[in-house]
Amino acid sequence: MAVRVQAAPFDLGAEVTAFAEGRTDLGAVVTFTGLVRADGGATAMEIEHYPGMTERAIAAIADEAARRWSLGDVLVIHRHGRMAPGEAIMMVATAARHRADAFAAAEFLMDYLKSRAPFWKKELGPDGAAWVAAKDADESALERWSGGT
Repeated sequence: MAVRVQAAPFDLGAEVTAFAEGRTDLGAVVTFTGLVRADGGATAMEIEHYPGMTERAIAAIADEAARRWSLGDVLVIHRHGRMAPGEAIMMVATAARHRADAFAAAEFLMDYLKSRAPFWKKELGPDGAAWVAAKDADESALERWSGGT
């Protein structure tokens, strides 16, 4: 399992290849990559976090996912700092013997990252900067995993 919180961009193809390489014991790898959107004319997004605390929080939820779905491996990469529309913010990769576990665990991790991971996001645009508020839909998505977070 690996959790990385970094400012630098990452190479999605290289990350997925390295994640799956040599794993003859697993039958499924699921990945999700989040991108910066230009909603409302946004020109950039800035993400802040507390080093150390953020990695520990994400590692704890990745450990929980691995236990709940018998995963063979988990990778979470989340960027911080300033990013332009179209840039990758984060990726989740899960690997399991069967696809159902890999898909479910990836969705669980995404729901957690959207709702509970300790990141603060600010959108910058033509009208200035605004902090991104939590969305009810993200909170509702997290509820389906009740008992886990």
